[in-house]
Amino acid sequence: MNMYRTAAVVTLFSAAEHCLGFLYRIILSRTIGPEGLGVYQAAYTVFAVFLTVSASGLPVTLSRVISRHRAHGSRHREQSAVTGAVLISLAFSVPITVLLFALRGQFSQVFADARCADLFYILLAGLSCTSVYSVIRGSFWGNKRFFAYSFIELVEEMIRIGVGVALLLCVTTGIFGANLAAIAVLISYICSFAIALVYFFVKGGKFRSPKGELHPLLSASMPVTAMRASSSLMSSLISVLFPLQLRSAGYSAARAMSEYGVVYGMVMPVMAIPCAFISSIALVLVPELSENFYRGRKEQVCALAERALSATLLITCALVPFYLVCGQDIGVMLYSNAASGRMLSWCAALLLPMGVTMIVSSMLNSLGCEKHTLGIFLAGSAAMLLCTFFLPRYLGAGALLVGTACDSCITALLSLLLLRKKAGALRLGKYLARLAAALVPVAVLGALVHALLMRVMSYFPALAVTMLVMLASEAAMLSFFRLIDLKALLTRFFGKKRKKIAA
Repeated sequence: MNMYRTAAVVTLFSAAEHCLGFLYRIILSRTIGPEGLGVYQAAYTVFAVFLTVSASGLPVTLSRVISRHRAHGSRHREQSAVTGAVLISLAFSVPITVLLFALRGQFSQVFADARCADLFYILLAGLSCTSVYSVIRGSFWGNKRFFAYSFIELVEEMIRIGVGVALLLCVTTGIFGANLAAIAVLISYICSFAIALVYFFVKGGKFRSPKGELHPLLSASMPVTAMRASSSLMSSLISVLFPLQLRSAGYSAARAMSEYGVVYGMVMPVMAIPCAFISSIALVLVPELSENFYRGRKEQVCALAERALSATLLITCALVPFYLVCGQDIGVMLYSNAASGRMLSWCAALLLPMGVTMIVSSMLNSLGCEKHTLGIFLAGSAAMLLCTFFLPRYLGAGALLVGTACDSCITALLSLLLLRKKAGALRLGKYLARLAAALVPVAVLGALVHALLMRVMSYFPALAVTMLVMLASEAAMLSFFRLIDLKALLTRFFGKKRKKIAA
């Protein structure tokens, strides 16, 4: 029960962080436009490659190593592991920063749009700070300090948004708006690093000799780092290749960057909404799963995996009808962009494989399957790259959506097969069938109500009523098929409310 309570708290923080980030994305889209958003996104994806190389594999590996040391009661080795992880991140991030600044003239030619280079070098100045911060957060994760882990991340997002909005509203010089957004990211990196380091020492954290921990950490983190670096590199490659392929098909440079900005700056952030909940499950689950795995408790590992997958399926499938029916209206409402809304509707079913991939990859990494997840990732990425290369001249921005679909489905299927091999049989077929039986009627009802109300009501009231009708019908159907205990939820909420009034 404590795990569920912790997951609920983490989910609140994660949801708040994602909501703020999503709001900020809307502000950016309306202030710097799709083209500016595309430039910002393209620069950030290249920076993400180097950020991933510097630290990405270390937090999850450090968390697993700390869980193993906790299982054996070795406090000194925990501190040595943290020290080793910090040194490894600095050993990568500092030379990368120095080298790229020294070769600025040559490296800037990597970008298809020259404006991306300025943004990239603003972000690069914070590489070492955010790399070490990621490692320190990994130590919080391994020690199950979920409040600190989530709270500092929320503070970073708040600083980024506050500084970004202030700069965009107050700076009236000729600085390109996307540059101001990058400056806000840099300031947030520095602040979160400082806060995390202070908290680490206040809570008794110490740096000890990393003897005996450097090599195990490095060898275990390399496959995860390689996978995530490949993911970042793939995003960077797409940010360059996709506009080039569109331009070769006759698109202007501005329109090509705008098409890229719509998909990755508008559509994908909305598609990532379930990640706020799934990442919370993964955050709480991974240390628990690792401890049980290293203690040889295979039944508990299988039970935890089934619970996590069931929760992930419920979250993603419950959102599919809303994206399917209301996606186009949401795109117009948030971004004043009908194309992004149409893409959201087309991509509704992708929520399922995307969510499954996220949770299963986290579980596999906690079970020591980093090399396998790297291979699975490369298989999905190959499909994405082929779609990006061959389809833009025929589908335009739709090529990115088809590529994402192929990537997600391949990765989800292969990851599930590997998890079944490691954890045992996962009995989820009946659960998924009940979800489909509950949610298909909700989608049909929503489509009918939406079509009717759009004829007799104005735009926003029709959308609001449609979503309320779908929410009520979905709650009723999920309760009918015993997928949620609606009565218990209502009793808990209103019961507490009555007790407070009585008191």
